Amino acid sequence: MAMISTSLKSTTRPVKPSPLPSVQNGLAWASGLLFLLLGSVILWQQGSHQSLLYGIGFLLGMTLYHARFGFTSAFRQLLTVGQGQGIQAHMVMLSVASILFAIIFATGVTWTGAAPQPNLSPVGTAMIVGAFLFGIGMQLGGACASGTLFHVAGGRSSLLLTLTGFIIGSVLAAWNWDFWQGLPSFGAFSLATSTGWGYGPALVVQLTVCALIYLAVSWISRKRNAPLRKPVPTTRGWKRIIRGSWPLWMAAVLLAVLNGLTLFFSGKPWGITSAFVLWGSKILQAAGMDVASWSYWSGANGQALKESVLAHTTSIMDFGIIFGALFAAAISGTFKLQKISPKVAAASLIGGIIMGYGARLAFGCNIGAYFSGIASFSLHGWVWAVFALSGSYVGVKLRPLFTLKNPKPTDQFC
Repeated sequence: MAMISTSLKSTTRPVKPSPLPSVQNGLAWASGLLFLLLGSVILWQQGSHQSLLYGIGFLLGMTLYHARFGFTSAFRQLLTVGQGQGIQAHMVMLSVASILFAIIFATGVTWTGAAPQPNLSPVGTAMIVGAFLFGIGMQLGGACASGTLFHVAGGRSSLLLTLTGFIIGSVLAAWNWDFWQGLPSFGAFSLATSTGWGYGPALVVQLTVCALIYLAVSWISRKRNAPLRKPVPTTRGWKRIIRGSWPLWMAAVLLAVLNGLTLFFSGKPWGITSAFVLWGSKILQAAGMDVASWSYWSGANGQALKESVLAHTTSIMDFGIIFGALFAAAISGTFKLQKISPKVAAASLIGGIIMGYGARLAFGCNIGAYFSGIASFSLHGWVWAVFALSGSYVGVKLRPLFTLKNPKPTDQFC
């Protein structure tokens, strides 16, 4: 781990980050009180179990914001200038999560007593198209699913449009779900159970793949003489724990641990975007549309449509992420609303719609499919990564049409 942390920090070591502004006390108190208020409602209506997962969401939001842990930027920086620090952090995160998930799946032990359920989804036409679309959308929208939530909380105004588009695209995909599910599919495949290897050998294979990708990305970065990653404003000493910035390697480990806790306490890995289709469908239902007749909302999904949003684990964790990131932004003093141009607004909305649509087809986003899918030893997680990276390449080429900048090899920072 020492070697990994050194590698992940090496490109930013020569650069002195700017100091943090003062704590935004009013916003910090308001966000904290609102978090506790909603937590009280969740505790009263849904019990301590949902409240615990809501709290894990809060910690996820703080971690994402304090490290500015990105998926969209990591893909873009690798594709444009060969900066691979973000992808290396992903490999650390996936490796730690795979170890934790392997233990939980192999033992079958969860808080609820029910068998843990992996994010194991089919590899097929819909999944491949969805991942490719998601890659395009996140480069236009400016963030992935987790990034959208924590950037919205940080005051990045354009991401409100991205989130709106995300919800719209998710609902559109649910509306024509039948068409995509009728296309060819190879079915789900687990490196642990479908191969007959078990979780021990599958873990060795997975860790080896992550290590090879880590080394390959390091070689690419050196060969292309990649620009430095822009340092995050920070403070010194123990205050850095509270106010940021956190090293990428530390955030990677924390995210993996928090995802492992999510699996242990809920029986399912962390996800984000199933909440967006639920929110949008409930809005349409309240407006009088019979969304319950859509095939997407048949079976297990239909129960979520009938229940309170606060009974939906992904939704309450998303709320926790927003409050956690908002609180982190306030105590860092970095919350700031931004003006956006019409072209950037258009890119944000279009990108969000494309991401929302793609996430449903691909059975998840950068969290549900990529992070939790790979950690669950599902082949679809690795396939998602390949096609999302391919879609990101297209999205990077489209960004200048909306006046969105890409890193250049001559830049000092990216």
